[in-house]
Amino acid sequence: MLNTYFRVIVGTMVLLSVVLTVYVNPNWMWLTVFIGINLIQSAFTKWCLLETILQKLGVKNTAGASCSTKI
Repeated sequence: MLNTYFRVIVGTMVLLSVVLTVYVNPNWMWLTVFIGINLIQSAFTKWCLLETILQKLGVKNTAGASCSTKI
C-alpha cells in the first residue's frame, strides 16, 4: 500500500509542477528538479522523506519499501 501511495503522490507532484510551469511561472520547474534529486538521493542512501511521512501517517508497508529496496 505504501508503494501505491508513494507513486501516486510523486506522479501527481511531477504533473502538477509541469502544469504550473507552463501556465503560471517557469520557476515551478524547480519542484520537478527537487523531486528528481530526492529520488536519486534515496537510491543511494536507502532513505526517503515521503516514505517516512507516509509511515507516520499510518500507511502500512505491505509490499516492501517504496523509495528503496530494503533487503
